[in-house]
This record gives sequence, structure tokens and C-alpha cells, in this order.
Amino acid sequence: MDRYPYYKPPQWWSSKASRLWMRLWRPWRKWQQRRDYRIASIEVRGLELVRATMAQNQGVLVTPNHAGHADCFLLFEALERLPVPPQVMTAWQVFELLPPLQRLAYRHHGCFSINREANDLAAYRWSVRVLEKTSAPLVIFPEGEVYHLNDCVTEFRDGTLSIAMSAVKLGKRPVACFPCALKYFFVDDPTPELAAVITRLEERLGLAVTADAPLAERLRRFTIAAVIQRERQFLAESEAAAARALGEDDAALAGRLEALKRVVLESIEERLAIVPLSEFLPERIKRIRQAIVERMSESAPDDGERQRLEEDLERAFIAVQLHSYRPDYLAGEPSIERVAETIDKYEEDFLGVRSANIRGGKRGVIAFGEPLVVDKPGSRADVARLGEELRRRVQTLIDGIEAERRA
Repeated sequence: MDRYPYYKPPQWWSSKASRLWMRLWRPWRKWQQRRDYRIASIEVRGLELVRATMAQNQGVLVTPNHAGHADCFLLFEALERLPVPPQVMTAWQVFELLPPLQRLAYRHHGCFSINREANDLAAYRWSVRVLEKTSAPLVIFPEGEVYHLNDCVTEFRDGTLSIAMSAVKLGKRPVACFPCALKYFFVDDPTPELAAVITRLEERLGLAVTADAPLAERLRRFTIAAVIQRERQFLAESEAAAARALGEDDAALAGRLEALKRVVLESIEERLAIVPLSEFLPERIKRIRQAIVERMSESAPDDGERQRLEEDLERAFIAVQLHSYRPDYLAGEPSIERVAETIDKYEEDFLGVRSANIRGGKRGVIAFGEPLVVDKPGSRADVARLGEELRRRVQTLIDGIEAERRA
């Protein structure tokens, strides 16, 4: 998982979207795409659906899955071909961590910042205005995180559809919400490089190195060891022993992970006096981080309290890691892409790598599906229902691309 800093952002970064600048930046973008992410080619599908809607006086919202760190290259390859440059909601930490020239390039491609750990009115108003008054495609990643689960679209956050409904209410026109699938395939065999990383992971947790075993089998054994390590860290010995007694099949491991997440989150919420408003983990994490940032910035905590708040942040981060562990993701005969994604995740979580290293050349596919049209404001239940329908459509697109590859 990405390890971002959490504090009050120093500023809000607006978009400076420009078709001219997108074209001028294109050679640099293609060079970075190949050098840093080893993406040899990008296939674009269904863009004519977006182009047709832009000509019909509707707001255009694009909701891709967050497949990996190279997603922006797939998006810009497609959206650069449209008559109006996009507007792309981007975590403020991305701007903070980028060097100035690259930060400017992102802004020229339509990126603007969002503080996901707070109620960011500047980003909200900018997004609503784009959908309310312009034909520019607004891109929001509804999952909010890179979970390294390219074949599995996780739950969407409610904010995406809330923005669409606010724009419908103010603009008196519909908003077309486009499901968008991002997917990667290897064109080179990364197996030797992946095996070397698994060896380092096994050594990190003190496991016997099983170099002759299949990669998926080694990964499954590592997952079990990782869960046991977290159980020992957060559960009493009797509770950890009871959890291990449940077994190590996929269902049992999933249950143990749910129990671990609950214990970790409840311990933080109790200490910070937070009453969860939902069982949805991303929203609980948002409220925890928001409370910690506010306490750190407003109350000038002493060294002891600051250390405890930093520990709470780390525990919240571990809860997000646990949320991304899906034992059944490697069930059956998993593709090399699933194996590689899981290794990338563990490399970041256990080897201290900020962003997983790139192994093997890839090709990317970006596909747009038929839009879900929002033509009237709705209740919170409507937001949740439409968000789930949109998530399902993105999943269907991904399943179709994967089925073609397997065929």
C-alpha cells in the first residue's frame, strides 16, 4: 500500500488543463511511461461513447478502477484524444511529493488536488462546477486507494455519486457516469524477478525459502505467516490461538482478517473517542485520519501524545493493508498478473519499499462502457445504490477484458 504523509496540506492545487500543453508534454509522458513503468503499448476502447456524450450538453464523469501507479498514463492516452481536456481529482500528497516541473505537468493534464482526509470544499466546488457547466470529463477514482487488486473492483466511496447529484441539482442537466476499466498484462515473463522478491519476503518473516515451489503456493504460505504476525501484534495470545484454530483455508483467513481489522480500528476509535458512522472501512479510516490531523495541528500535543497519534496513524495504515489482503485472489490457477500484484503489495508492506519496483514489460488496456445517467438528485440510499451499480459495471468491463485474454 502507498504510504502517504498525513497533515494539513500546505495549499490547494488547481487544474491548468490545456490541450496544447498535453500535446507538448506527450513525448515526455511516453518516455516516462516506458522508462519508469515499462508499458510498451496502450489500447483504448469505447472512447467514442464519451465523445458522443460530450456533444449532448451533459456532464461527463469518468470512474475508473485504481489498478496501479501507472493509471494516469492510460487515462491521458485516451482523454488526450477528446476535444476538451479532462479534470482529474488527485490526492494532494501526489502534488506535495512531486518535483516542481512534474507537478506543473500534472496540472497541465487537468489534475487538481483533493484532501481525502477532510471535507475539501475547494475540490468539491471545482468538481461540481465541472459537471454542472462544462463538457470536460471529470475523472474520480471512487476506490480511493491502490489495493493491488486489478481484477477485483473494491467498494466505491459515496463522494463520487454525491458530486454528480449535486451537479444535476445545480445545473439542471444530466450527468453521464462512465464506468472505466484499467487493466495491465505482461508482455515479458517476470517470473525470475518475482521469485527473487518472494525469497526476500520469506527471509523477512523467518520462513524457510522454498525456491522450487510455484509462486502462488509460496505467496499463500507467506500470506498465512503475515496474518499470524499481525494476530500476535494486535490480539491477546488466547485470541490469537483461537483465531489460528479456525484454520487456513480462504474462508477462515478472510474471517481472521475481518476480526483483525475490527480490533485495530476499534482500539483507535476508542482512544480518540470516535463513534463510527458506518462499517465501511475507508470512511472509518478517513474519520480517524481527520481526527489525528486536527489534533496534531490545532492542540500542539506534547511529545508523548504526538507519538501516540503517530502510532494511531500507523495502526490505521495497517488496517488498510489488511483490507487489501484477499486470500481468494490467488485461488485456483491465478494469472501471472495476480501473482505479481500480490508480490508488489507485500514488497511495499514488508520490505519498506515506498512503491513496488517494476518487473517485466506490460501493455495496458483502458475501456469505457455505456454510461449510467444521473438525471435527478437523490437520497443517501440512492447514492449508495448507484455507486454499487457503477462499481458492478466497471467489474463487468474488467471481467470481459480478462476473459478475452484467457480465450
